[in-house]
Amino acid sequence: MAAPALRITARLGLALDGATAARRREASAPVAVPAAPWLKKAAVRCQRAVGAAVAEKKDAPVSVAQDRSGDGGAAPELTVVMKFGGSSVASAERMREVADLILSFPEEHPVVVLSAMGKTTNKLLMAGEKAVGCGATNVSELDELSFVKELHLGTLDQLGLDRSIVCGLLDELEQLLKGIAMMKELTLRTRDYLVSFGECMSTRIFAALLNKIGVKARQYDAFDLGFITTDDFTNADILEATYPAVARRLHVEWINDPAIPIVTGFLGKGWRSGAITTLGRGGSDLTATTIGKALGLREIQVWKDVDGVLTCDPNIHPKAKPVPYLTFDEAAELAYFGAQVLHPQSMRPAREGDVPVRVKNSYNRRAPGTLITKARDMSKTVLTSIVLKSNITMLDIVSTRMLGQYGFLAKVFSIFEDLGISVDCVATSEVSISLTLDPSKLWSCELVQHKNELDDVIEELEKIAVVHLLQNRSIISLIGNVQRSSLILEKAFNVLRRNGVNVQMISQGASKVNISLVVHDSEAKQCVQALHSAFFENGFLLEADELDVLHDGFTSHSNGTIHSH
Repeated sequence: MAAPALRITARLGLALDGATAARRREASAPVAVPAAPWLKKAAVRCQRAVGAAVAEKKDAPVSVAQDRSGDGGAAPELTVVMKFGGSSVASAERMREVADLILSFPEEHPVVVLSAMGKTTNKLLMAGEKAVGCGATNVSELDELSFVKELHLGTLDQLGLDRSIVCGLLDELEQLLKGIAMMKELTLRTRDYLVSFGECMSTRIFAALLNKIGVKARQYDAFDLGFITTDDFTNADILEATYPAVARRLHVEWINDPAIPIVTGFLGKGWRSGAITTLGRGGSDLTATTIGKALGLREIQVWKDVDGVLTCDPNIHPKAKPVPYLTFDEAAELAYFGAQVLHPQSMRPAREGDVPVRVKNSYNRRAPGTLITKARDMSKTVLTSIVLKSNITMLDIVSTRMLGQYGFLAKVFSIFEDLGISVDCVATSEVSISLTLDPSKLWSCELVQHKNELDDVIEELEKIAVVHLLQNRSIISLIGNVQRSSLILEKAFNVLRRNGVNVQMISQGASKVNISLVVHDSEAKQCVQALHSAFFENGFLLEADELDVLHDGFTSHSNGTIHSH
């Protein structure tokens, strides 16, 4: 029977130009193209329910409930989410280590969330970009496609697993790349479909590994599990309907047939389109916290390759130390302003569900890591961490109106809203504004990353203000107890003055955990190193405690004199 007709452009989400659209309106009927195999498979992937575990036929894995509780009674409840990033599952050896890590905590009944193996996501994106211009007949020769095939098939061979576990997906991937080559276009929708293969393959391989060693596991694609998102391809938001859908599916299947759930991170399904979406880079953290909230679990564990959240980037300063405790607010600020440990949006579900998040090191499993909770004792806290965000664009905007005219701020921010650009830091007066923009966000608005990328913004702003554009700037964020901001700023500015650095902008605002300083890119790393040494290595925190004791014993008067009690 002939395959149903599909418009390839519609399946790929490609935009039609005006002339093409006009020709289609004039035609009595659109030209139908038989559905290509890769398109049929895409439709099947988005609609099938993936619930069956991949198991060795000769050995039936032991039920998780029986294996861990020792009896065949009711299954214990799921307890934690364990999320592992790409570096943790980058090879067969690392997958074995992660399996051993999970089994080394027999008291836990985890939901496991995985990223794609190693550099798979980057390779898939590069393959897609190259496919646009290489021609369909040359797709099979792409180095990036060969890398992805060799990595996953080689991993299966080393683990002693059947290649058929991913062969179908690899064939589908190659057909997709040929489709991209034929259309000579890679849309955001197709990009999400393309990168989804990484997580879909890593989770299938890992579930098969657990089943082979006798621990029953069940693989889930998040877009079939119940992750419902907006249709903002490459950066979708999770919708509220996700939580009951995910909870119902995982709970029912765990009770009926206990098996460790192995879930693809990073992926969802658009609520209007039904197409695969992604949650943005690092979105597997958000997958983990969403599951934790949906099931009301005891803890969400994010396993990285460092001992938790650190006092600064260890690539900038080798003496960076683990931070034992954080609040959700602190963690969100750290993520937003450049810390690579957590996804910026991942804290929201955990905060809403009041589920603690623990960041741990998969290479040092017994290290306590960093525990992130809704609140913590801040009485002894001065500074928690220093974060650097480089390659920032700064705008100085001065009103051309008379002093006292209202509506200036509203007009400025309405321009950014109309252009879909978000702002990082802001410092304002009645007639002027200084603010910073992140080029990585400008890219998503289809603005190029050079000085003329801001032409549209500046053109609109210059109708109401004088605008100065300053590029190559960095934001240094001091995350800590802003109730002690005077102490933090005194120390920070003394350090920067001694290093000959002039701060070009400071932003504190209503945040209770963050003070942001803007400096030139060329000075930024030097500043972070000097600040870290001053706050964390030279006994400053002990001195701050002594100052607290001194403050408790003395009263300062408005004339500057100090009297003891």
